[in-house]
Amino acid sequence: MVGRPRRLTELFIGTSGWSYNEWAGVFYPSSSTNKLSFYSKVYNTAEVDATFYAFPSKGLVLGWTRYTPDNFVFSLKLPRLLTHEKRLELSKGVEADLVKFLSLLKPLMIGGKLGPVLIQLPPSYSFQTDFEKLKGFLDMAPEDVKFAVEFRHPSWLREEVWSLLRAKNVANVIVDEPLLPPDTVVLQNWVPKVKEVAARAKVTYGYFNNHFKGFAVENSLRMMEILGTASARQQETKARATRFLDKGVRDEGESSILEFVEKGPSK
Repeated sequence: MVGRPRRLTELFIGTSGWSYNEWAGVFYPSSSTNKLSFYSKVYNTAEVDATFYAFPSKGLVLGWTRYTPDNFVFSLKLPRLLTHEKRLELSKGVEADLVKFLSLLKPLMIGGKLGPVLIQLPPSYSFQTDFEKLKGFLDMAPEDVKFAVEFRHPSWLREEVWSLLRAKNVANVIVDEPLLPPDTVVLQNWVPKVKEVAARAKVTYGYFNNHFKGFAVENSLRMMEILGTASARQQETKARATRFLDKGVRDEGESSILEFVEKGPSK
């Protein structure tokens, strides 16, 4: 079972999602493997992308809670209803939507398994036109829930925004994203960046979403190896994934798409 790392403060590295049939062989023993149960024996965190498209059912959230180890943490995306359709405008009933969403996540909260709730803003959401909407949303959001904001427009990269996030104890998401100032996709070059983030944060979460053919599995476990946090099981799983990918699917394309969430300054 994966334990929480004791170096680099609290560091959680996983993938964006786990329910991919194409991971059979590279990660899962077969297509019939119970995916979440198997995944959570190798990783201690996962990002849930599905909540961006729809509110989860109560039964689904209960399943996430029951079938993962005690030290497992989920990061979930805020539904696009709030961020993209209503653009965080309180006058459009966003507060009620947030209450509904968080009420569905109560089993994760009670079990200590809820990591950051990711507020992924649309590329058209800019500082000049939408700062007050974001501020109003963060003013309304409950303080006992961890939030992280992913900015997808360069106008947000300014001190006024960082001051708001610090004041609200909201995390920033660092993304390898072509619309923003360039960040290398080479894993080795990400290492000092991860160490820098982890050195100034209490908790750091990192997720690979290049799930095609299972590259996210190999890349995330390779990152743990480079950082020196990989367990024996994780090293074995990474070696198996590498052998599988080297059999012929690697030349179909690989890219390391990575996002890291830093939560709060270290003390």
